[in-house]
Amino acid sequence: MSIKISGKNKLKREGGLVGLILACVGASIGSGWLFGPLFTAKMAGPLAIGSWILGAAAILLLALVFAELAPMIPRAGAVVHLAHVGNGPIVGHMWSWILFLSYASIAPLEVTAVLTYANNYWPGLLQPHTDLLSGFGFFIAVIMLGLFVVTNFMVIGWVLKVNNAATWWKIGIPLLTALMLIIVAWHPGNFHMHVHNTMSDVHGMFIAIASGGVIFSLLGFRHAIDLAGESKNPKRDVPIAVIGSVLIASAVYIAVQVAFLGAVNPADLAKDGWQHLHFQGVNGPFAALAAAVGIGWLATLLYVDAFISPAGTGLIYTTTAARVTLATAETGAAPLWLNKINRHGVPWVTLIVLFLVGIIFFLPFPSWQKMVGYIASMTVLSYSIGPIALIQIRKAMPNLERPFRLWGAPVLAPLAFVVSTWIVYWSGLRTLNFIFITLFVLLAIYAFTGIFRKERWLEMGWQYMWWIFPYFIGLWVLSWIGPKDLGGEGLLAFFPSMGALAILALGVFYLAIRDSVADKTMRVYMRQFGNKVPPSAP
Repeated sequence: MSIKISGKNKLKREGGLVGLILACVGASIGSGWLFGPLFTAKMAGPLAIGSWILGAAAILLLALVFAELAPMIPRAGAVVHLAHVGNGPIVGHMWSWILFLSYASIAPLEVTAVLTYANNYWPGLLQPHTDLLSGFGFFIAVIMLGLFVVTNFMVIGWVLKVNNAATWWKIGIPLLTALMLIIVAWHPGNFHMHVHNTMSDVHGMFIAIASGGVIFSLLGFRHAIDLAGESKNPKRDVPIAVIGSVLIASAVYIAVQVAFLGAVNPADLAKDGWQHLHFQGVNGPFAALAAAVGIGWLATLLYVDAFISPAGTGLIYTTTAARVTLATAETGAAPLWLNKINRHGVPWVTLIVLFLVGIIFFLPFPSWQKMVGYIASMTVLSYSIGPIALIQIRKAMPNLERPFRLWGAPVLAPLAFVVSTWIVYWSGLRTLNFIFITLFVLLAIYAFTGIFRKERWLEMGWQYMWWIFPYFIGLWVLSWIGPKDLGGEGLLAFFPSMGALAILALGVFYLAIRDSVADKTMRVYMRQFGNKVPPSAP
């Protein structure tokens, strides 16, 4: 397994600690804060607060794993390389494609969120009585996506400066909104209104983590990992940015969720309840609530923010998506011609590809809520390789220098893998069908093209990927016989199915460790990133 860097140009290390933290926080606070509290409340009622707390704990667990891993691979798109380290080319390539799809779709999704809010004061951007773009809206969306790409042609230092300015605004406006709504429109009785009954609300609390926008909103920590190749001091800055950004973003989201729950007019709840909550201007929920309680200036500010927050997130996701795509070319999962960097350190070819792919996502895809469920589940699935890689690298290179060493990794790593599996499961059977059909098609294409390659099948790494089959098949079967809340047949109740999944995930975790790439091969791979690994390391 070798890394190929094309050309003489390299990414420039111009990112500092503050820039990394704000890149992560800025990516987290986008369309998620504008829509997430609404959809989470509709699924879990007052227990939506629990969704954000549990989601934050789950993401922090994953973030801690990557806080140790990322500094050891200070390369753009580090997660792509991590999938290759212990699991061979084919698993690495599959994970590369999953990551590409999840990253490439987010900037278009954020553009769509901007236009959804804007349709409240600029009618005609959406088709009547739907959340789909009109012809005019499609035209505006393409222009906005183009602006993200053009801005990313600046050197990374300038991109981060633009993002820094936007992020301070993006932190301040949600906190101001939460404060004003709590002061002016606080209805404590709302917290006693259930969606169905107590147990169904508990189920909804877990389901909302995957499908209500919680995980989608808190995944911003990954940008510190993806931009590690452009950090001035990745060994120090990446762990701090990964952990710190999760804590900051979680605090903001919990605040706005509490404010939303308390600000809804009790009359709207009495009429429709949390599950069918609807009020005038619901496509711009926070602005509508502010206007309804007489805070007109805040409503105006929120319509401005409905451009800045998603646009800022779309900008930084375009930045990191280009780096992830670059890594897929470095590892051979994508054509090598994508791996081109100009003299300013900009991966210009990948930016053009992302623009063209992004336009496809403006076609009539499902609603924001369904799309974030797909994206969040695919992303968490791709990041679930991290806990496996952590133990694989510790086993192969126990004395490797680690700027951050996760305490209790033998327990926390398998726990992180179990939690990742639960999150994917909570997204529901329909989402799993979408993910697994996509993966099956990609795997079939890979196997077919492998017939015409010079490498032997064993060199492609098939012997390292057998753990994937019991994992994916078991996950799908348990979802199919699982609770009806998740689209299953109802043969297995909610919490027993989670217990069965935990057993499955633990078995697969240790199977993946056993069938990993040879320690010697992993050490060779890690040396390519500048790690000091003795040839005969224990």
